[in-house]
Amino acid sequence: MIGGLVPLLLIGYGNPARQDDGLGPALAAAIEKLNLDGVTVDSGYQLGVEDAETAARHRTVIFADAATTGPEPFAFRALAPESPQSFSSHSVAPAAVLSLAHDAFGSNVAGYLLAIRGYSFEMFVETLTEKAAANLAAAEKWLAAALRAGSFGPAPGDVAGK
Repeated sequence: MIGGLVPLLLIGYGNPARQDDGLGPALAAAIEKLNLDGVTVDSGYQLGVEDAETAARHRTVIFADAATTGPEPFAFRALAPESPQSFSSHSVAPAAVLSLAHDAFGSNVAGYLLAIRGYSFEMFVETLTEKAAANLAAAEKWLAAALRAGSFGPAPGDVAGK
């Protein structure tokens, strides 16, 4: 902890009972097992306003979620704070969490989205598809290396100029 701030927060979110929607919490569980210094891990079904207060206590926050479309195995990109168009205390977008952390708590937390490609989102199926599990393994390997190195290089699914 430096200056009262913990360096990094990883929030994996999604519903593990909806097949590949559980990719975010699965990544959070895998990274938590590594017990990396300076990395705080949290997970839940969705993001809420309370996540802004938690994020505000960190230098960097990574939001990990399943993606229904997009690059494989995953994409990683910086987020800018964005005020929500509408407000609900039940589900908040990652950019809105950043906006709340900045506006309500005076934080300068940097934000990133790690979107792991999923394929099937069936209700009451608690196992990942084979392709999603492979994408999760790639995301875990890349993120663990990036966290150990202390910097984020290009992710396998990133396209230059995106």
